[in-house]
Amino acid sequence: MSSEEQSTSYARALDHAEEMLGFRLERFLEPTPGEPENASDFKRIATTHAFDDAWPRTTHLDTRTRALVSVATVASLGIAEPLRGQIRIALRQGVTKEEIVEAFIQIAVYAGVARAFDGYSIAAQVFAEQDDAS
Repeated sequence: MSSEEQSTSYARALDHAEEMLGFRLERFLEPTPGEPENASDFKRIATTHAFDDAWPRTTHLDTRTRALVSVATVASLGIAEPLRGQIRIALRQGVTKEEIVEAFIQIAVYAGVARAFDGYSIAAQVFAEQDDAS
């Protein structure tokens, strides 16, 4: 892939992420002190892979379902900040709070109650943010 194609794909990914999240990702992707030069490559590749390769695939799995699967996956892994983003995406894609709670019931069964409670505390924070914004 040429650098021009990479740049175009990255721009599409950033635009798609904004559509899904409601804000631009660039502030999270800026270099921080001490990062090596290739850190920007990692951030570009990961962002492009998620938001220009995976999320737009709607032929067999719609975006709403993909969002709920992403909540369950990230919650099961116990990764807090991406979980916050995935819950925001899910809510913006029409997943209800009740459906997210049901996902956490499944997470409790298959990934563990402690992991589910930990993730659900983040969901409750996002739900409160949504209520405050309304």
